[in-house]
Amino acid sequence: MSIYFEELDYRPTPMGVLTLRRRRKPGTEIDVYEIKLGDEFLMSSAFTAAEIALADIGLASFLQDNLDVVVGGLGLGYTAQAALKNPRVGSLIVIDALPEVIEWHEAGLIPVGKELSADSRCRLVHGDFFTMATSVGGSLDPTAPGRRFDAVLVDIDHAPDNLLHPSHAVLYTADGLRRLSEHLKPAGVFALWSNDPPDPAFEALLASVFGAVQAHVVKFENLSGDEEVTNTVYVGTKKAAL
Repeated sequence: MSIYFEELDYRPTPMGVLTLRRRRKPGTEIDVYEIKLGDEFLMSSAFTAAEIALADIGLASFLQDNLDVVVGGLGLGYTAQAALKNPRVGSLIVIDALPEVIEWHEAGLIPVGKELSADSRCRLVHGDFFTMATSVGGSLDPTAPGRRFDAVLVDIDHAPDNLLHPSHAVLYTADGLRRLSEHLKPAGVFALWSNDPPDPAFEALLASVFGAVQAHVVKFENLSGDEEVTNTVYVGTKKAAL
């Protein structure tokens, strides 16, 4: 194929056709990696600021070391990579519903995958994050039922009301968020990426479960560099035990 465009893999999945492709950014020698599910773009390496900010903002409040962290959604790996760059992180579990995406990372088809696979703190897990996080008796670590974490960082759906699959809706309810909070240690953090501006109704829902909530607006330039784009990172902090 042309040096300017290459389809690296193409996989039919129960959620639709999954495609990994690489293209050359015009006028540069920069390769852009993209994951598509059907006609939807799941991730592009041309835009990574918000994915990195999810980890940076989500972990910013911690002062202690040896943090146990979960990332829901692997994608191109930038949230996981940013978490591992934090020296306070002691262990990281990255959960993804698509085994093909995990295979791409482990095979080195995605550049960040080599770094994730080489880091002994990091484990890539195939699973349905939403079921693991919100079902009764569910666990975010299949090898350690009941394990709790310092932070859970989620980058899967486009927004709380713009979902990749209807089954994800359970997380964005009071009951779903309460069940997710049970996987957190006291004073643990739940951070969520959204493509949309801050939603006061969702902030209020988060506050009803976590108490302390902030919505951070992340700004970055679009692909052509002529317009500023914004995403949102929501952060809910679980109340510390009395």
